[in-house]
Amino acid sequence: MAPNTRIFKRDSETVNTSYPLHEFNKHQRLNHSTSSITKTTSESSYIDETESPKTTEGSFEKNLNKVSDGTTKLAEEMGIPTWGLVTIMIVVCVVILGICFFCIRRCCRKRRGKDSKKGMKGVDLKSVQLLGSAYKEKVQPDMEELTENAEEPDEEESKQSVQKLGKLQYKLEYDFNSNSLAVTVHQAEDLPALDMGGTSDPYVKVYLLPDKKKKFETKVHRKTLSPVFNETFVFKSLPYADAMNKTLVFAIFDFDRFSKHDQIGEVKVPLCQVDLAQTIEEWRELQSVEGEGGQDNKLGDICFSLRYVPTAGKLTVVILEAKNLKKMDVGGLSDPYVKIALMQNGKRLKKKKTSIKKCTLNPYYNESFSFEVPFEQIQKVQLVVTVVDYDRIGTSEPIGKVVLGYQASGTELRHWSDMLASPRRPIAQWHTLKDPEDADKKE
Repeated sequence: MAPNTRIFKRDSETVNTSYPLHEFNKHQRLNHSTSSITKTTSESSYIDETESPKTTEGSFEKNLNKVSDGTTKLAEEMGIPTWGLVTIMIVVCVVILGICFFCIRRCCRKRRGKDSKKGMKGVDLKSVQLLGSAYKEKVQPDMEELTENAEEPDEEESKQSVQKLGKLQYKLEYDFNSNSLAVTVHQAEDLPALDMGGTSDPYVKVYLLPDKKKKFETKVHRKTLSPVFNETFVFKSLPYADAMNKTLVFAIFDFDRFSKHDQIGEVKVPLCQVDLAQTIEEWRELQSVEGEGGQDNKLGDICFSLRYVPTAGKLTVVILEAKNLKKMDVGGLSDPYVKIALMQNGKRLKKKKTSIKKCTLNPYYNESFSFEVPFEQIQKVQLVVTVVDYDRIGTSEPIGKVVLGYQASGTELRHWSDMLASPRRPIAQWHTLKDPEDADKKE
């Protein structure tokens, strides 16, 4: 048999193949590779069938990696660390969940409210009558009992509100020979606290209605709710017949240097209702006043400072501002300016005035004026501050005045005394303007 030949047996038959040996080897390799491919394919299909859960886990990890990669890229673009971006996302999610929870809860409450309203029904009194009168009274009580119970607290509250204002003791003595009425303000008790420290600085104004031409004021008592005044004022030239048509008023105020004085309360005594033939001494409860400050602020208020240097004999007055001035012009405004006059024994020693402020009821000046007053005369002079409405055509009309110094009383005396007690130091204070006619009588 020739070399490079092989003999194959197939079905008991001998086949003599006469192709070269290298061709045979090539054919063997092809068959082997084909069989290996077939085995690999079958094995891979078996693996896919048996290991499908692992493939699912791998896809989840891939998605998670994609999310983390996207988060990292977004954080790099925003210029913040990855943990910071994650924190922001968590906070946003929590806020959104909280809003959703709140909305759901609110909707549930509304539904419950509607359901409860639907379930409410009126009480049938006819059916209640079958249960007896006792049960009916529980369902519908007697109206008379309700009104009586409702009125009792109101009376108690009104009594308490009156008691909170305090009370005042005074004495009246009428002299038929001189036609004069002596009024003594003794003391006050249980006044309300109007200051921040829980106290008040009370003083009393005494005048007669309806004219109010003559007014008296007590001294200011600092930081007390039970001041003792013991001051007597005399209304002269008051015939008995005229006195019967007048009402005596005690108005208690809380002194405040830098703002308007608050009125605590008042006591009104119609003289026709008392027996002036006898001495009258009694306590009266203070009554509330409608409006702040009563009628004393109808002319307005003015603020100025006083400074006195004893060694140089120099008195400096700084007119700062005024407010709530009386309307003097047709248009409902005024053109105010301030006159300052230094008086002694009824004679004018020196006079000065501020600039005119057009069309205003709340002028601001901040203008300073100086007067030479020797130390020997400072207790004998008067300082008259007058607010005047300027009129170009006619005569200028005074709005109101404030008189300080000699024979002053009340807040004006207090301001003057504080100036003398604090030399070289400016003392500022608000004053309520008074009727110019009353101020002229004082002068």
